Amino acid sequence: MTALSVKRYASTTIRGKQKVCRYMRGDSRVRSLVPHTMSFSKEHLFSMMERHPVLYIKPDIGSLGIGIFRLKRGKGGGYRLKEIVGKTQKSRRFTQLSDVYQAIVSARRSRLIIQQGIPLSKVGGRAYDIRAMVQRKPDGPWVCTGFMVKIAGSGKIVTNYYQGGKIVSLGSLHEQLGLTEEAGASRKAKLTSAALDIARCLSKRRSGMSELGIDFAFDSGGKLWVLEVNSNHPQFHPLRSIDPGAYQKMKSFAASYGRFNAK
Repeated sequence: MTALSVKRYASTTIRGKQKVCRYMRGDSRVRSLVPHTMSFSKEHLFSMMERHPVLYIKPDIGSLGIGIFRLKRGKGGGYRLKEIVGKTQKSRRFTQLSDVYQAIVSARRSRLIIQQGIPLSKVGGRAYDIRAMVQRKPDGPWVCTGFMVKIAGSGKIVTNYYQGGKIVSLGSLHEQLGLTEEAGASRKAKLTSAALDIARCLSKRRSGMSELGIDFAFDSGGKLWVLEVNSNHPQFHPLRSIDPGAYQKMKSFAASYGRFNAK
């Protein structure tokens, strides 16, 4: 499904990454999870680049990793800008930040946001993030129904499966990281708690929400961050083969609020 898909079941949507970030920043339970985020402008690009060595510039409404930029200061000066165009990743170097701004303006197709780049934890030398699916049946409480891990393709600035990423289960990730059973359970509990806090936060702002796909990441120092929240057709079909139990649970919840065509 794309961000433009028409929703035909009972679950409302919050459209716009900046709006979602603003709602979460207003909640003391989840504020510390949210990266520094601003609307895209020349002034904001310059001020954000002064504060952070890496920035992500993203469509405020978008999917599949398309249209995302990563901007990084060069070690010897200047800047390197990487961009996702369709399924292709392009890279350019600039001497002046003003030229970077002009390049982004020339390429953009929609409203953008600027977000602090997080040095993601890696597995097998590749960055990963973790999608938590949070759902509720009509008049029921929020439940974290499962997780899937997205591991970035070689050299890619995003983890999306569409961009060459790999999907594995949370248990498989923990095995690859060499975590003990106790450590894995502790991380899962932390993710679950954060996902439920975010669901409660956002559903207070918008009534009628029944499902969220929340992308989390641990940074290289072990701190947990929320990278994105998807309330428009969050996908879970890759779990059908890697975690059938979680997949069937998600389908059951989805059917209860009318999403009968969930794969």
